[in-house]
Amino acid sequence: MILAVDIGNSNIVIGCFDKNEIMFVERISTNHQSTQMEYTVIIKNILELNGLVGEHIDGGIISSVVPPLTETLKSAMERLGCGEILVVGPGIKTGLKILLDNPVQLGSDRVADAVAAINLYPAPLILIDMGTATTVSVIDRNKSFLGGMIIPGMSVSLDSLTNRTSQLPKISLVPAKKVIGTNTIDCMKSGIINATASSLDGVIERIEEELGEGCTVVSTGGLANLVVPYCKREIILDETLLLKGLRIIYSKNKGD
Repeated sequence: MILAVDIGNSNIVIGCFDKNEIMFVERISTNHQSTQMEYTVIIKNILELNGLVGEHIDGGIISSVVPPLTETLKSAMERLGCGEILVVGPGIKTGLKILLDNPVQLGSDRVADAVAAINLYPAPLILIDMGTATTVSVIDRNKSFLGGMIIPGMSVSLDSLTNRTSQLPKISLVPAKKVIGTNTIDCMKSGIINATASSLDGVIERIEEELGEGCTVVSTGGLANLVVPYCKREIILDETLLLKGLRIIYSKNKGD
């Protein structure tokens, strides 16, 4: 079994694969202050809750956009006996051709998304990963990574709105029943969900115009399931896309 871990700014997602089958996916909050021991206990508990111990894990792979936590999680997994732990970065084989001005700048999370997408879906592709930031990645028909966009995420936008206004309350990200809100809470809910959905529809249209052809659109990330149903464009929702990409990268490097 392989443990795949994605360290994001808001959440850490942990998935376990038996060959290509996902056994479980768990999500915990990203805590910059937690020690190696604390993360060791958390991962140990997650494994045990799913009927496993560290010795059941043959190896692991990490993608991270929080560099200070990368080694902490890697050491925690090693302490549990999870085998050799790979970290997506320089020296790791991905099979992805990156055509950015500076390929090193591409985050490992976007690399993992792209690797999964080119192996699972027809190109050209538009990938939308909705987390703390909303990232848009574009892959051409030759399966080369062209570039994309980085957009403030829904939670970031909502926090900015409530923190910079005196009378708007903090709300949960739950869709309103109607587009036209009739009270402050519903106006805010409708605004953040429908504006984000409309923005994604427009972004997809503009990217396809620039490419000169239609694309397969895939969305992932912790907030994707809230927004995709409100988009008018056809978007495939794949909530485990990044973890699948990590599993593929692990196989490319370990031959497993």
